[in-house]
Amino acid sequence: MGMLAKIRRMHYRDHLPLREIARLTGLSRNTVREWLRRPDETEPQYPQRTTPSVLDPYKEQLLSWLKTDSHRPRRDRRTIRVMFLTLQAQGYSGSYDRVVAFIKQCRQAENEAPKRQAYVPMRFQPGEAFQFDWSCEYASIGGQRKRLEVAHIKLAFSRAFLLVAYLQQSHEMLFDAHARGFAAFGGIARRGIYDNMKTAVDKVGAGKLRNVNARFQAMCSHYLFEADFCNRAAGWEKGIVEKNVQDRRRQLGQELQHRRWGSLAEINAWLLGECQAAWTVMPHPDCPELMVAAALDDERAQLMPCPRPFDGYVARTVRVSSTALIHFQRNHYSVPVEHAHHLLTLRIYPDTLVLVADNREVARHVRSFERYQMFYDWQHYIPLIQRKPGALRNGAPFAGMPAPFLQLQQYLLKREGGDRLMAQVLAVIPEHGVETVQVAVELALSAGRPSGEHILNILARLKSPGALPVAETPLALCVESLPNVQRYDALSDAAEVTHVE
Repeated sequence: MGMLAKIRRMHYRDHLPLREIARLTGLSRNTVREWLRRPDETEPQYPQRTTPSVLDPYKEQLLSWLKTDSHRPRRDRRTIRVMFLTLQAQGYSGSYDRVVAFIKQCRQAENEAPKRQAYVPMRFQPGEAFQFDWSCEYASIGGQRKRLEVAHIKLAFSRAFLLVAYLQQSHEMLFDAHARGFAAFGGIARRGIYDNMKTAVDKVGAGKLRNVNARFQAMCSHYLFEADFCNRAAGWEKGIVEKNVQDRRRQLGQELQHRRWGSLAEINAWLLGECQAAWTVMPHPDCPELMVAAALDDERAQLMPCPRPFDGYVARTVRVSSTALIHFQRNHYSVPVEHAHHLLTLRIYPDTLVLVADNREVARHVRSFERYQMFYDWQHYIPLIQRKPGALRNGAPFAGMPAPFLQLQQYLLKREGGDRLMAQVLAVIPEHGVETVQVAVELALSAGRPSGEHILNILARLKSPGALPVAETPLALCVESLPNVQRYDALSDAAEVTHVE
């Protein structure tokens, strides 16, 4: 448009001839004449000159590689040098600089292309919905760097939120996070918004069709809220909690990584305090003069009341081995020996494992997320050592007995038949309890010469009312009897009595 305007000024205003205009502009007279004859005052557009390149047959291949690498982590992407060498192996005879120029041009066009989409602003009524999502963080627990799966649950109206950290992202963790969140909010919203996570959706169908997990559906039925799942690759449908993940990562992520934590419970206690403190200082995004805590107080009146927490365990059938152990996540846990070779139901909680037989709890262990560990309860093996007392000497479960029992075992094993005596002492634990028997063992050890009969005697006196104190020193005879062999001689000298007539 600038050149056309310049030519028109020279011709119509300055009255210069075409030859002079062509000399001043560097255009041919025919071009100047053609432009002046155009009915519209727009400069003509000419197609860009294209020259064939030796790279043309390989451009589609390069574009394919660039598209594939865009879905890979940055460290796994191919360099331009690697692409150039691969093209040479395919027959490319051009220069490396031509490949670099083409790839840079493609990347620049990709960066300049608009990527952001437009969204519809959303608004929720009090008590209408909450949103849930997971994020991945890292922390040092017990001197080891652990990967944490952090659950984010946030009310859509008041924007109150809670974070709970776990070592895994599984059903029992999901259920526990909901129970903690509802307890912290003081109520339950009528609808929960989720993405298509595997712990909630078994299969994603067409449109809004979902095959919901049975245990997840049981939790929704218990708390009486409706589960709503987003469309595929439509995270903006739960944008409130998605934004919360980004904000909390910037605000809490650094301290979470740099501090040294003793346990996961310590982290969750800290997260709860930080979330509740944030409610009091964070303004509501729709009403800046109102804090999130005040908005939560207004929303609580519209929330459904919290029932008892959902019994959020995951059941699994396990077989007990011949050594009275079950296997779970590469660890072994003991059960009472009478259940050896039987099938039991394992109820998995976030921090506890419960073994059930015939709807009766038979064993309980603290859950471990380490690997290749053995967890014994030595009381599970007491009935077995009554038949095999020799197993006490090297029995792995009995290494975890209290110190008084280990001291008594060390003393009794020095005597003949000491393993059987120790088995007799342990046999009374189911009847009297560990604490009572331990007190009796300590009293017997303090006397200096413990024995099975001594401990049983102490137990009898501890159980009877008005029990007498145990003597601190063993009893001894004041006058010892002397042997008298004449009594036997007197019997042999006596007259024989005839008993048969």
